[in-house]
Amino acid sequence: MILQLVKADITEICVDAIVNAANTSLLGGGGVDGAIHRKGGKAILDDCIAIRNKQGGCKVGQAVITTAGNLPAKYVIHTVGPVWNGDKEEKNNLLKACYQNSLELAVQNNIKTIAFPGISTGIYRFPKDRAAEIAIKSVRDFYKISEIDKVIFVCFDEESYEIYTGLLERELL
Repeated sequence: MILQLVKADITEICVDAIVNAANTSLLGGGGVDGAIHRKGGKAILDDCIAIRNKQGGCKVGQAVITTAGNLPAKYVIHTVGPVWNGDKEEKNNLLKACYQNSLELAVQNNIKTIAFPGISTGIYRFPKDRAAEIAIKSVRDFYKISEIDKVIFVCFDEESYEIYTGLLERELL
């Protein structure tokens, strides 16, 4: 498995699946969620509504998959990260579950390339350094990682990019 880091707009990444840092309603919102819904178009929203009608949305730590609509990816995996409200092990575990459940869906759908944003690091205020550590460790520890060819961590801002760069460089030492 190849790990790659890019500073880019995740809606422009050409992979089998991009991951959306969604909210429990699955109906779009701000940040990366809003950008994915805007650029992906109505097909994503239609799939999200169908999921809501079937199971009532998506719980924190869980993940669901939809079409990618007008995006260059084939699929969007929507996962709901935790809202940070202090240093609690529960929040760390929920964020880890976001990565694990997204990767599990990828394997189930024969997805070989997947791109992750910084889940929960926007309006959910999860500390970026802690979130990046959990992201990298969760991907590395995924028990079926051999079935994924490439994981791309997509950073929208310079601060996140520098955090991931530092963590990945330390890993290589």
